[in-house]
Amino acid sequence: MTRTSQRVLWVLRILSAVLLLATGGIHLYLALNGVGGILGVMFILNAVAGLVLAIAIVALRGRMLQAAAVLSLLFLIATLGALVLALTVGLFGIHQDWNFTLVPETVIVESIGVVVLAVTTAMVFRAPRE
Repeated sequence: MTRTSQRVLWVLRILSAVLLLATGGIHLYLALNGVGGILGVMFILNAVAGLVLAIAIVALRGRMLQAAAVLSLLFLIATLGALVLALTVGLFGIHQDWNFTLVPETVIVESIGVVVLAVTTAMVFRAPRE
């Protein structure tokens, strides 16, 4: 792997971590500002998962980094998918609308996150193992 590729991979890893933290932060904000019940608990767990995965993306190497990249990508796909389901047909009896707090911002952040993490994951798997 060339020096340029290594730098690009580091930038992608840092950007991935920032997007994971942003997703977790949005969910934490919502849980602390009015979303209660089981959904609030799930949002807290989402925030913790975003933090743990962000740390893993930056701190791990080799096969563990590959695992963290795949899990992070699946995490963002799942959170975005859950929001899309809640906006359309409902999810576990929860129906959401576009006017709720931070819904458009969440869709944007998580959509960008899916794309960035897909590229990051591909590059992590292309990188030589350490």
